[in-house]
Amino acid sequence: MPGKTALVFAGLGNPGAKYAENRHNVGFMAADAIARRHSFSPWSKKFQGLISEGTLGGEKIILIKPQTFMNLSGQSVGEALRFYKLDLSALTVFYDEIDLAEGKLRIKTGGGAGGHNGIRSIDGHVGNAYRRVRIGVGHPGVKEMVQHHVLGDFAKADRDWLDPLLDAIADNAAMIVKGDESGFMNKAALAVQGKAGAEPEKPAQKQAPKQQSQARQARPQQAPAKLPETGPMAAMLKKLFGNKD
Repeated sequence: MPGKTALVFAGLGNPGAKYAENRHNVGFMAADAIARRHSFSPWSKKFQGLISEGTLGGEKIILIKPQTFMNLSGQSVGEALRFYKLDLSALTVFYDEIDLAEGKLRIKTGGGAGGHNGIRSIDGHVGNAYRRVRIGVGHPGVKEMVQHHVLGDFAKADRDWLDPLLDAIADNAAMIVKGDESGFMNKAALAVQGKAGAEPEKPAQKQAPKQQSQARQARPQQAPAKLPETGPMAAMLKKLFGNKD
């Protein structure tokens, strides 16, 4: 008989060294970070995945990394939930989100798959009323490049925000267990502040055009130069333009 388990934390990705550093595998990376930080058990094969057991916030946790490839993640997650007789409120899934900027993190319960095949698979197998930890990996800009983007490796420069974010996820995972989702998101945001992309430079870029436009607006308000009314210059101007009167 299965023992009583509080929560299942599922990190999504594709198995094998070929995919290990892919943006699509950031869910696996989050699960690994949690397991390392909190001294979970060694990974073992079960439920068509790899599992590791430990404790967070006084609750027993099963970490699972489905080994079915992303598109079939629901088979592995569904098997684990059925084995432990858990409902969807016990499930938290960590995965990559292209609709969030690099380094951003959001938590929500329920919702659509947003084009993510791993989430679509889980929704199809168990329903969608579970907690999702969406980890921003940015969007390539055009739909045709999305697959290449998510199946591409994180760049070396990405480690400047990725490593602090993974550390924050691991350090503060117990906040998820306790239901402090906003606190968890704040910790993640503080960890990557000023490190994801070029965001800190944006305010300066916005201010420069504003100052220029103010300068342009000020110039027409200056008093027009006064023309001479007497003397040789006045006489010459009258010959050129004639009398206005």
